[in-house]
Amino acid sequence: MFLASSAKPIDNNLRDLVNEIEVQSPGLSVLAARQFRYSLCQTHVEVTIKEPRQFNVLEEFIIRAGIELDSPPTADELASVLGLDPIFVRSTIATLQKLQTLEVTSPITVTPEGRLFYEKGTVPQPPYSEKIYAVVDPLGGKLTFHSEPLNDTVVNLPELAEFVTIDNTITDISSFSLEELQQNIQASGLALHVPEDGKIVISCKVIAPTKKIWKTISLFVLFDALENKLNIQLRKGKQILKSESNWLEALEAEGKMSLQALYKLSDETISFERKATLNQKNAEIEARLEKIQQKALETARLASAEQKKINLSGTVVQLRDGQIPQAFSEVLNSAQHQILIYSPWVSQKVVDEQFLLLLQTLANRGVWILIGHGIARRQEDEDKPIPAPVEEKLRAVKTPDGLPGIQVFWLGNSHVKEVIVDGKIYLCGVHSWLSYGGDDLPRGESVYKVTIPHQVQEAYEFLANRFKNHAQKLWENAVQNRDTQLATDTLCMWGAIGMEEMALTAIQQNNWLELLPVWLNVVCHGLKSKKVSGDSGSFRTALSLLDQLPTEAAFIKSLRQGWRKVIGAIATNNPQQALNLLSDEVWHEFVRLAIAQPTLNTPEQFIAAHTPSQNMPKQSQKRKNK
Repeated sequence: MFLASSAKPIDNNLRDLVNEIEVQSPGLSVLAARQFRYSLCQTHVEVTIKEPRQFNVLEEFIIRAGIELDSPPTADELASVLGLDPIFVRSTIATLQKLQTLEVTSPITVTPEGRLFYEKGTVPQPPYSEKIYAVVDPLGGKLTFHSEPLNDTVVNLPELAEFVTIDNTITDISSFSLEELQQNIQASGLALHVPEDGKIVISCKVIAPTKKIWKTISLFVLFDALENKLNIQLRKGKQILKSESNWLEALEAEGKMSLQALYKLSDETISFERKATLNQKNAEIEARLEKIQQKALETARLASAEQKKINLSGTVVQLRDGQIPQAFSEVLNSAQHQILIYSPWVSQKVVDEQFLLLLQTLANRGVWILIGHGIARRQEDEDKPIPAPVEEKLRAVKTPDGLPGIQVFWLGNSHVKEVIVDGKIYLCGVHSWLSYGGDDLPRGESVYKVTIPHQVQEAYEFLANRFKNHAQKLWENAVQNRDTQLATDTLCMWGAIGMEEMALTAIQQNNWLELLPVWLNVVCHGLKSKKVSGDSGSFRTALSLLDQLPTEAAFIKSLRQGWRKVIGAIATNNPQQALNLLSDEVWHEFVRLAIAQPTLNTPEQFIAAHTPSQNMPKQSQKRKNK
C-alpha cells in the first residue's frame, strides 16, 4: 500500500489536488507537495512607437521623384514641374525628412526606410510613447509586458530561492537588446509592436525602479511507475510549468537541489513508495504478459513432436532481434479485416513510403487499421509526440470509398507495444513497432507471437475497449459541434471494431440521417473483407429509415450510391440474402428515392445490375417480405 497522505510531507491546502492527481492517474504516487513563494521583478517602462499613415498626393510625387527619376530634382525644380509654390513643396520635404523618409540633402534622396514605407503606400508618423510594465520571471527566464501592474500581495510562505539557486541576472531590463524587447512585447499581445502593419517599437526606457512582486508556486515530487522514475513538477495552480520542472529535475540530478532539504524526504520513503507504486503498475497488462512469457518458456521446453499437437490450439513463440521486423511484416500482410496497433512512439524512420504502401494495400482489400500511440498521461506532456507530417501521411490512406483507412490518435498512459491482427494473432514485447531505428545490429529485443485464442482475446478486449472509449469521446464532441468530419472518423472507428449496429443506433438517436451514406460505406468496407454479414439486422434497420428521407435531401445522391454498393456487395457473397432485403415496402422506397433506376423493373434486375456475374435467384422465386 502507499503511505497515507497524512504521513507524507504534503501541505494541507494541496491535499485535494494530490488526491485528484492520484485518482486520475493510477500508478502515480505523489511523494511530497509543498507551496513556496518566489519573486517576479516588475519595472515601469516607457516605449516609443512609430507607425505609418497613408501618404498624400504631394508626398507620393516627391518620393516617386526621388526613387524613379535618374536625376532626382531639387525642391524648387519639382515645384516648377508640378506648378506649385516652392515654399509648399519645401515644407512637405522638410516634414518627410523629419520622419526619416528623405535624406537631409538636395536633390531629393529617399532613405532605405522611406523606400520600405513607400512600397506599402505609407509614410511614418511622428513617434509617440506608451507606459507599460515589464515583468521578468527569473524562474522561467521569461520577460512579459503588461498594460497594468501586477497585484502586490503579501505571501507568507518559505522562499524557493532559499533552497534553489535562481539566476537573477536577467532582472535588469536594460540588459535586453531592442530586438529582444520588441519580440517580447509582440509575444505579450499588447499590439504595440506589429511589424507587418508597420507599427514598430523604436526604444524602451525605465521610468521607475524595479519592484518585487511575490507569487505562490507549488512543488510536487511524484513517482511515475510507468517510466519507473521520480518526477518533479512545478505548478501554478493546476498548470504544470513544464520547462521549469525539467530545469529542477536537472538540478536534482546534478545534486544542486536537495529533496531532503525541501521536504525532509528520505531515501527510505522514496524507496518504499517506489516499490508500492510499482506493484500497481499496469496490473492487468503485466499479468497478461507474465502468462504469455510463462507459456513461451513451456513451449520452448517441449519436443518438436509435442509442439505439433500444441499448434492445434495455438502457441506462444519468442522472436528476437532480426526475426521481429520480418514477423511484423508477415503478420500485417496476413490481415483480412482488422489491425490494432499500440506503439508509444511513431517515427518517420518506420512510417516510410514502403510501409505506407503496405497499409494502403491492406485498406484497399477491406482491412481497417487502428493505431494508438503515446506514453505520457497527458498529451501535452509527451516528450516525443508523433511528427505532424507522419500523422498526415497515415491519415491520407483511404479506403476505395474515400473513407479514412487508418485511424491514428493519442491514447497515452501505456508503455506496452502491441499488435493484434484479426483477433487471432497477438504480438507483444519491448519492440517499438512504429519507431524502432531500423538498424540490423542485435539490440537484445524480444517479442512474443501469440496465437492461443483466450490470451489473444484478453489482449484484444483490453485494447479494443481503449479504442471504443476514445470513439465515444469523439462522437460526443462531434454531436456537440455537429462536426461531420469528426463523426465520420468515429463511424469508421466503430466499424473497425465491429460496432456497426451501435454506429447506426447513434445516428438514429441523434437524428443525424445525413450520415447514413457514410455508414453505408463503412459497412460496405466490412462486407468486402467478409467481417460484416449480409444477414446483419442492422441492414433492415437502415432500410426502415428510408421512408423518413425526402427526395430532395442534399445527401440523396451519395445515399443512392451507398445502397447500390451495399446490395451489390451482399449479393456478391449471397444473392438470396440481398433479394430477401428488398421487400415490397423497401422496393417502393428504392423507386421513390431513385435508388433503383426506372429501367430496372424488379429487385432481381436491380441486384443483377449492381453485382458482378452471379447465379441470381430466378424472378419467379418467392421473396420474403419483411
